[in-house]
Amino acid sequence: MNPLSSSPFFGMLLTIASWEIAIRISNRFRSPLLNPLLIAMAIILSILKIFGITMADYNIGGDILTLFIAPATTMLAVSVYNQIAILKKNLVPVIVGCTVGSAVSIGTVLFLSRLFGLSEVLTSSLIPKSVTTAIAIELSMQFNGIPSITILAVLITGICGVLFSPLLIKLLHVHNPVTQGLAIGTSSHLIGTSKALELGELQGAMSGIAIFIAGTATVLIAIFL
Repeated sequence: MNPLSSSPFFGMLLTIASWEIAIRISNRFRSPLLNPLLIAMAIILSILKIFGITMADYNIGGDILTLFIAPATTMLAVSVYNQIAILKKNLVPVIVGCTVGSAVSIGTVLFLSRLFGLSEVLTSSLIPKSVTTAIAIELSMQFNGIPSITILAVLITGICGVLFSPLLIKLLHVHNPVTQGLAIGTSSHLIGTSKALELGELQGAMSGIAIFIAGTATVLIAIFL
């Protein structure tokens, strides 16, 4: 075991440095394909592969950063608070829309899993793909899924939201900012919310609300599966 790579500081510093580089690249070229998360993942995996460092060594420090997922998610409450009046005005459509969106997401996974003959373990791992990572991991473990596959599915779902949500908004002529934010948050959780915030503060706030409601709805729906 390499003393350097097995240090908790290695995984933490590698992750932070990779993210900083990814942000700079993304800001420099301004392309939706150059998502910072994808770039950071590519940098980290390349370094681990080149130097023969195991994921176990990386996770000694990398896993520490996952503790910040929940606090980072709760920070969205600031933008939600700023739009509380609009939330109260649209409370019923917000709850119904997010719940239906969550049900459609789960139903789609179940349908496609049966269509392509996926195992029960893989299906359980994919069911929580549209909720934020903290909730998705717990649901995956509860239903005997594979957390690593769940995390990958969550990442892919979020990145697809970042890449395709602006295009779909234009194609479907979705002009209401509340609807835009709810759709992005319900389908692509925290990662997609980063794109919603780029569209506007209201969209970001509604997307943040959708993360909470969709997460709760997914947990309740999953109980009956």
